[in-house]
Amino acid sequence: MTNSPQQPTVAERELCGLVNGLAQQIADHVRVRAAALGLTAPQATALREMTGPMTMRELADRMSCEPSNATFVVDRLEKQGLVERRAHPTDRRARHLVLTAEGRALRARLLELLAQDSPLAGLTGEQQTQLQQLLQQAVVRR
Repeated sequence: MTNSPQQPTVAERELCGLVNGLAQQIADHVRVRAAALGLTAPQATALREMTGPMTMRELADRMSCEPSNATFVVDRLEKQGLVERRAHPTDRRARHLVLTAEGRALRARLLELLAQDSPLAGLTGEQQTQLQQLLQQAVVRR
């Protein structure tokens, strides 16, 4: 007998609970570390995801939110002198988000804090890579 899509297995329900629990632990971890730096969790997420110049849409995709929400977060970061909007090098309709020197320094400090006592710290590098690969296979990209 096979399971129908409406009847997940016990293992699947347990896995969903574990993934939700881990997501909550990570969110709590980010919130506490962000507050230590005077940031909100969404601001910390934006800084963490800004690995280089990117458009608002790219940042929103990385933050898993709507561009309007990312815009609100970036507006606050810009007022704090952490992010600048610059002309996009190839698309004159778009703007590139770029960290300022202060933004880069704060991002580095944030990454240090996020690494401390991370909910994933109990996993080896190899286990983290395996988990990443498995989650990438499970996540449906839209």
